[in-house]
Amino acid sequence: MARQRQHVPPPPVPRLYLVAPRVECAPELGHDLDQTLAAADVAAVLLRLPDAGERALIAYATAIVPVVQGRGAALLLDGHPEIVAGAAADGVHLTGVDAFTAARDRLQPQRIAGVGGLRTRHDAMLAAERGADYVMFGEPDPGRAPFDAIVERVAWWAELFEPPCVGYAESLDEVAALAAAGADFVALGAFVFSDSRRACAMMQAAAERLTAPEPVK
Repeated sequence: MARQRQHVPPPPVPRLYLVAPRVECAPELGHDLDQTLAAADVAAVLLRLPDAGERALIAYATAIVPVVQGRGAALLLDGHPEIVAGAAADGVHLTGVDAFTAARDRLQPQRIAGVGGLRTRHDAMLAAERGADYVMFGEPDPGRAPFDAIVERVAWWAELFEPPCVGYAESLDEVAALAAAGADFVALGAFVFSDSRRACAMMQAAAERLTAPEPVK
């Protein structure tokens, strides 16, 4: 008698990771984030800080932290590990393995330390070996790889490694493919906030695409 195929549970649905726009006015950003976070389940928000001195940066971040945490999301600073404690943020997103290594002891285990700017597979594996809480692939920069290559990198990571992976979507059309590739989180960037009147609708649409991802080709 032929053996019955064992049931394999589907992988968990990825969660959203929101990259906030760089805005000079903290109350304005806090208002926009509060409305946007109400539209969909978001695991974390990455806060990109303006150019300012340390005291001003802490004041800016502390105006945003309760808004984000009040919606059940973690607030991560884009760099600036030196102010994470003073701002009561949940962690920091660092660019490159060297930046992570330099800040790791200051952050972990109390706070999240994620790593992006990983241009090679070796860099990503090195970040994981050194204890990164997550790795990110596909964030925008002058050298962003073609999207097919980003999807392939996410799929490779999801198949072989335990630390969570964030796939960065530059448009709504990229969300489903990153989810299907096995990203644990899908980061949403500037396109969400390109029209403030549609930000909530974009969040809802992205959340829907997480649960009905396109197959990886």
